[in-house]
Amino acid sequence: MSNPSKILTIVGARPQFVKAAVVSRAMSVVPQLEEIIVHTGQHFDENMSGVFFQELGIPEPRYNLGIDSLSHAVMTARMLEALDAIIIKEDPQLVLVFGDTNSTLAGALAASKLNKKVAHVEAGLRSFDMRMPEEVNRLLTDKMSDLLFCPTKTAVENLKREGFQNTPCRVIETGDVMFDAVLYHRAQAGLSPATIARLPKTLDNFVVCTLHRAENTDNVENLRNILAALDEIHRNVPVLLLLHPRTRKKIAEYSLETAVWLADPVSYLEMIYLLEQCRLVMTDSGGLQKEALFLHKPCITLRENTEWTELVEHEVNFLVGSDQATIVETFSKCLNTNFDFGISPYGDGTAGEKIVAALLENVL
Repeated sequence: MSNPSKILTIVGARPQFVKAAVVSRAMSVVPQLEEIIVHTGQHFDENMSGVFFQELGIPEPRYNLGIDSLSHAVMTARMLEALDAIIIKEDPQLVLVFGDTNSTLAGALAASKLNKKVAHVEAGLRSFDMRMPEEVNRLLTDKMSDLLFCPTKTAVENLKREGFQNTPCRVIETGDVMFDAVLYHRAQAGLSPATIARLPKTLDNFVVCTLHRAENTDNVENLRNILAALDEIHRNVPVLLLLHPRTRKKIAEYSLETAVWLADPVSYLEMIYLLEQCRLVMTDSGGLQKEALFLHKPCITLRENTEWTELVEHEVNFLVGSDQATIVETFSKCLNTNFDFGISPYGDGTAGEKIVAALLENVL
């Protein structure tokens, strides 16, 4: 039997671990492919990194670059340098990247410069806001990719409008790997004793909230307004704010205060449990907007735009930005609305298998 084809998988940020786990499971039963995982270190906190590999069953990374807590430019540059050496050493047939982080862009660019095929999971997503570093990363990564795995019809249409049908690449609608992940892990969801000990004992009928985007955390007025809105909501419905380390640092730096329940980030399985138990989701994250839909919870998105436009169109997700009055008013409306979650724009839960089938077809 000939040696298996090498797939170099690049991960670095929390949602990428979940997406990579879906594809890794599908790849593990295909002897023709050998996966080599590289962890850039972009999310370095143990709650946001190490525990994910354990609970999701992802193979331990062969390489851990430990590159974190730097500016966008410096982080991407250092990742690019390190990945260049790894790609030369391992000589993979294809480099697989996920989402829209600095790790995504660095992986695609390093591979492209070395004439290696690139496959991009979550291709074609657009917020149409070039102020977002994620939007820049998406656009550039798609331009360098040979296989563009689109989670939705909207993503496919975005690429068509940009002329990708006239380039030597393959655009494939696979469905969303995050939907696969929720279906697979939902039965395993729960809280560890350590997490139970640090969460409020009266956790019931609550709002779960995350906040980490630069447009919110790096702007003192935006962050102040959002916290004020959360405080106002918290007087009637408890708000559990899971604080990204960077957000916690900014709150201290700006000398801001909040009355909501604060907690450190939780693992993926714990987040799924909290989403199942909560009343409503508030976030500026991309992935959490979809997970709210998968678990039939309305979502208030603390951004001016979203790449997941289907959720807004189906009126289960509401864009509110950072305006205090708009946030509070939208929350009140959500409490008095009966939502229709009977939509399925993200596939049938077999995205991982479709991605691996396409990898097989294109590297053997």
